[in-house]
Amino acid sequence: MLLVGGCTATTEFGRVYRVRGAYKSTTQAQRFGERSSGGILGKRRGTTHPLATMTTRRPPQPTRRSLLAAGLLGWLQSVGAGPAAAAPSAQPWARWAAHDNANASRVDHSTWSAFLTRHLKTDAHGINRVSYDLVSRAERAQLATYIKHLERADVDHLSRDEQRAFWINLYNALTVATVMDHYPVASIRDIAISPGWFSRGPWGAKLVQVAGEALSLDDIEHRILRPFWRDPRLHYALNCAALGCPNLAKDAYEAATSEAMLDAAAHAFVNHPRGARIDRGRLFVSSIYVWYADDFGTSDTAIVNHIKHYAGPDLLGRLAMIDQISGDDYNWVLNDEATAHAG
Repeated sequence: MLLVGGCTATTEFGRVYRVRGAYKSTTQAQRFGERSSGGILGKRRGTTHPLATMTTRRPPQPTRRSLLAAGLLGWLQSVGAGPAAAAPSAQPWARWAAHDNANASRVDHSTWSAFLTRHLKTDAHGINRVSYDLVSRAERAQLATYIKHLERADVDHLSRDEQRAFWINLYNALTVATVMDHYPVASIRDIAISPGWFSRGPWGAKLVQVAGEALSLDDIEHRILRPFWRDPRLHYALNCAALGCPNLAKDAYEAATSEAMLDAAAHAFVNHPRGARIDRGRLFVSSIYVWYADDFGTSDTAIVNHIKHYAGPDLLGRLAMIDQISGDDYNWVLNDEATAHAG
């Protein structure tokens, strides 16, 4: 393991958490060989079971060799390859600013809802998983047709509420379709189709054309949804096919139901251990709150207040005397229903 100026990098096996004042690790990830990113302000893309326990170990003193390697790691992080590279900022793409709130037309998302009904299962830990291995050729074709249907939509003339549902559903359906195109994989990060020598995952690849514009998953999230809606609850709606991610919703988002669904998704994630958990009086959170601190509030206090807003009575009571975050964690294992009962 390399320790680089407050960042951490792991070997191919094992898991490292960045914890304020200490480094904690576990080797429970050996079966998958995932990597974990840690740290207060890292990048969204780290490792094993979301309920894994942690054991403390003292960090080794850096050697000349490790410092040289750290320099290489720092360069890799500067081009987006390292585990602690900054999350993309929310930069509005002006081309997608148009909307028409007087337009009452709706986009049909029934195909996506039907797919979710058939292939989304909740495991024993409360995590929604996709039965990628059970999707038939005909169902894959139906999903592809649905995505084409969204590509042809007159999105510029939809209402803002309808657009929000449109982009969330497109992001999630496109993520599932991309995983199926490369299945089986241990993690979505292994789908290395994004441009750039050191890129990981599919997020930077142009996967669809909407209204004639080629779009990537990053475009949808960071150049459309985040900048135009400025709503932290969107992070609970967008699913990146990882166990550490907020659950993929069991129904398609609709303009009329989106507000209630976003609140429900926020409440479900905050009150699940992979969202927020308290260990010996210290708060540990999902790395989502660190990677996207600008969306949740740039201070620990603001993020904790956001969590308190959606916390149930038990968690809220335990948070009463807490206003700081002690560490963060994320699990990049694929949300595959086929591995839900693996030992």
